[in-house]
Amino acid sequence: METRSVSPVFVGRADELATLNDALAGAAAAEPQALLLGGEAGVGKTRLVEEFATAAARRGAVVAVGGCVEIGADGLPFAPFSTALRALRDALPEEFAAAAAGQEEELARLLPDLGEAAVGRHGEQGLARLFELTARLLERVAAGHTVVLVLEDLHWADASTRHLLAYLFRTLRAGRLLVLATYRSDDIHRRHPLRPLLAELDRLRTVRRIELARFTREEAGRQIAGILAAEPDPAQVDEIYERSDGNAFFIEELAVAACEGNRTGLTDSLRDLLLVRVEALPESAQRVARIVAEGGSTVEYRLIAAVAQLTEDDLIEALRAAVGANILTVTRAGDGYRFRHSLVREAVADDLLPGERSRLNRRCAEALEAEPGLVPADARVMRLASYWYHAHDAAKALPAVLAAAVVARRRHAYTEQLGLLERAMELWDGAPEEVRSALRPADCTEAYPPCGCDPATTPLRYLDLMAEAAVAGRFGGERERALKITKRALRLLDDEPDPLRAAWFWAQRSRLVQAQARGDGRQELATAQDLVRGLPPSEVHAEVLALAANWSMLHRPGPEAVAAAERAVEYARMVGARDIELHARLTLGGLKVDSGDTETGLAEMGQVLADTLAEGAHNVAGRAYVNLPSEMQAVGRDREAAAILREGIAFTRKYGLLDSEAWAWGNLSDALYSTGQWQEAAEAAVYAARVGHSAKPRGAGALKLAHLALARGDVAEAGRQLATARACFGTHDLVAQSSLPLARIALGIAAAEGRIDDARAELLKALDAGFPPGSHRYGWPLLLAAATAEADARTLPAAGPERAGILDRLAGAVRKLTTGAPLWGAYDHWTRAELLRAEGTDTADTWSPVVTAFECLDRPYDLARVRHRLAAALLAEGGDDERDRAVELLRLAAAVAAHLDARPLADAAARLAQRARLTLTGAAGRAADPADPAAALGLTNRERDVLGLVAAGRTNRQIAEELFISPKTASVHVSNILGKLGVSGRGEAAAVAHRLGLFVAGTLAAGTRG
Repeated sequence: METRSVSPVFVGRADELATLNDALAGAAAAEPQALLLGGEAGVGKTRLVEEFATAAARRGAVVAVGGCVEIGADGLPFAPFSTALRALRDALPEEFAAAAAGQEEELARLLPDLGEAAVGRHGEQGLARLFELTARLLERVAAGHTVVLVLEDLHWADASTRHLLAYLFRTLRAGRLLVLATYRSDDIHRRHPLRPLLAELDRLRTVRRIELARFTREEAGRQIAGILAAEPDPAQVDEIYERSDGNAFFIEELAVAACEGNRTGLTDSLRDLLLVRVEALPESAQRVARIVAEGGSTVEYRLIAAVAQLTEDDLIEALRAAVGANILTVTRAGDGYRFRHSLVREAVADDLLPGERSRLNRRCAEALEAEPGLVPADARVMRLASYWYHAHDAAKALPAVLAAAVVARRRHAYTEQLGLLERAMELWDGAPEEVRSALRPADCTEAYPPCGCDPATTPLRYLDLMAEAAVAGRFGGERERALKITKRALRLLDDEPDPLRAAWFWAQRSRLVQAQARGDGRQELATAQDLVRGLPPSEVHAEVLALAANWSMLHRPGPEAVAAAERAVEYARMVGARDIELHARLTLGGLKVDSGDTETGLAEMGQVLADTLAEGAHNVAGRAYVNLPSEMQAVGRDREAAAILREGIAFTRKYGLLDSEAWAWGNLSDALYSTGQWQEAAEAAVYAARVGHSAKPRGAGALKLAHLALARGDVAEAGRQLATARACFGTHDLVAQSSLPLARIALGIAAAEGRIDDARAELLKALDAGFPPGSHRYGWPLLLAAATAEADARTLPAAGPERAGILDRLAGAVRKLTTGAPLWGAYDHWTRAELLRAEGTDTADTWSPVVTAFECLDRPYDLARVRHRLAAALLAEGGDDERDRAVELLRLAAAVAAHLDARPLADAAARLAQRARLTLTGAAGRAADPADPAAALGLTNRERDVLGLVAAGRTNRQIAEELFISPKTASVHVSNILGKLGVSGRGEAAAVAHRLGLFVAGTLAAGTRG
């Protein structure tokens, strides 16, 4: 009977294949698709992907496949992307070259075939830029062709691969691209590093997840029939199905073993099941299988030949036997071999004796050292480090592992670099002294603290490894591991005092503690400051002072923070630390703005931005693009800030500064909200919540979405976004720029739900904490929200006896808060008016100055709210003139509310009009006349007057003078008129009015006034 170890018949998987084909259709329609395919080992993931890939290729798609390499912490970073991009370049050489043009040096970190990788700044921004370039490369290549990018065996993915995949799934927005990643679900234990990524991707609506189940008995029977090329005996199917539990690979192995008479050699042990066919091979083939098992996921033919030490004929026969038995398979490129199933490789490797494993790794290393060309150049250093490490030869392994760590750092694979440095620390004591003394810091580290020694001639110290590892952990997101390393380093420095190194480690610890939300980092920074106090100026000293100044700006702004920033600038200049100087100057400028010296501070920050752009200090420029417009927003210059923020977003995206980009999106959302562009503000907030690596900028994005949801009346959504923001910000290091907006939203939600006591509790917590200098931009909205809540609750029984005390505390806070800019002066008037409304003593004279103050500002929603308040006060006074003015104000407020979808304001305006028996679409107190063309168009009386003057050729200023309104109000009227008439300009508006007969001898035909 003819047997095949793989069934030629594709069994089952109809639903899964349909899902993949639907995704392919979506990709072909220029809607990028992202899918995760999971299932236990041997369940049939690879076969499903092969079937899909074949069908996709028939439909014209380009399929590029890359697999993760299972070598461990020292595995080749980005291996599946390197392989897939190489396949993509081979399939579409011209398109790939055009898409990569100008970025070859950067992309060479992923695909070394493109040339020598660029040597430049390292850090989070370098890694982020690489991610952004990769995403844009794929989008460009997929612009004209449907591309299927398959990344197999994600359970073996290195951290850099996981981070890049997560970035692609979050940010791909264009191109005919489908990204499909597979993983073994049974390998994903509770602490597996892939588990957090899967949880994150599950929350993305754009990612579809497919889980492959085991075969049913009927499907198992069809698979066995395909393998045997005949209908199997039902009893045999029952036995195989029972023992395989429906696992497709086990079914294959059991079916072939049964036909070959190996039934008695099998046990219930999985290991025996996997090894039985290997043990049936000739001894030479088994020897080759052991070399391939230990040599890596894929092993080159020439390396196998060098290690096996067989004659060429014997080696070929051994490989033929292993391939013929479907144990090994030839790689796609035809230059190496791999196990057909990784489970078999694992079983063979586990079956090796300890000494046997060490000897095989030593032979691989020696062969590779003797002839480096045995493996691809981009894998050589990593493979050599792995072989020597597993050979347990510390003298050879230490320099090899450190060389691999350098490669990982240059490729921005910081988690892999950290793992390699941890191996180096493990090997340190076991390596001979002459090996250690030959190593230099400049050869293998970049992050060691400056200590007055020459890194090119001074021997490498164990502390240098720890310093590099701490920075790699911070950049790679492994902050808990980095914290442990700094703790161990500081313990060592207790025994060998070195103030500069100790200060450097304490400064790193401060950063890590804040990033992990384990504290505010102040104690660690204070320790670092104590250590450098009295020492000669140094780069460490300047960095500590700059960090302290930045900490004070966020936590305790004031004269001491300014002094620290000035000292940091001075020290940085003395030692030539330009980046530190620019950071400190940026902090100093922000502190000056917060202290009231607005123009000086903004000028300094603007100069820093110009300097960083001129000097290529991209990291500082990214921060300047966030901080400068933020300080402009602090004084109400939102429209100017928005222009700089848009420029900053383009810059930070270009250079891969993801956290800076996220902060810029958040600030842009604020600016767009203020200027009445709420849809764009929501989109910017979504980007802020999605783009950043760190939690806090994502929390800021969620906070903006909560603010918008509350203003639009979606209290439930506001609550969900508030919870997300709180989780991102944590509770250990809440500064005013996050704690006060969080309190404002929580207070607003409580007030909207009628929980006045909870609203007061939020206010009291904020009042007890106080408002540091510079926090007025966050304090005023909170005080206003609290005063508004008290005014709205004035008639409720829940007002309670504590109401008077709350109002007194609010009034006291209002008197103390800064009003140094027109915007905050207007908020001062508004909040005081709400406090009078809370006491029932507000009048039209209370609200008229508030409206006047906001008419001079570019904040349409705020203006609509205070107009609504003035209208209510006018209606309460009851005169005819007041009634006409109230109608006009309510119409304007309702129009803005409708445009912004601000439902609470729209409902409030409608209720007020209903109580006063007003019709907002017609003249005061009467229904709109359907025969009146102006009324049919929804024009108010005031808009009729304005339209007449527009038709007469008046400018906004002339209209304002004739109608005794402000130019800003005239502009709003003109905009509303153009919208209602459906025209784009003033001339078209006049033409439409004349065509409809709205004018008679220069006046409106109906409803004219005065």
